[in-house]
Amino acid sequence: MFVRFTNIINSLQSLNKCYTNSEMVRKILRCLPKTWMPKVTAIEEAKDLNTLPLEELLGSLMTHEMTIKNHEDDQEQDKKKKKVIAFNSSTTDSGEEDSDDEMALITRRFKKYLAKKKFG
Repeated sequence: MFVRFTNIINSLQSLNKCYTNSEMVRKILRCLPKTWMPKVTAIEEAKDLNTLPLEELLGSLMTHEMTIKNHEDDQEQDKKKKKVIAFNSSTTDSGEEDSDDEMALITRRFKKYLAKKKFG
């Protein structure tokens, strides 16, 4: 962003439109996204924008950006570490399973018996 801003400022200077250092600092602070507003407010309150060099502003913003990225990376690593594998459990009595198996067996034998009686 700073390189594009510098290119625009240099092009404007070649067209005889010059900005003071404080105007450039204010323009950069105004163009930052809303997520940066706490940092913008902190810079405005802590430093004198009329005397703040553009390079110092850039350094402060880059430091903040690196801090944000490190924080996001830490959160991603924490999410990866916290993945939990849950297994489904079933609580059925073996007695119920045995009685179901027995019932199925009896039903099959009865069907076979009826089939033999009918055709036999």
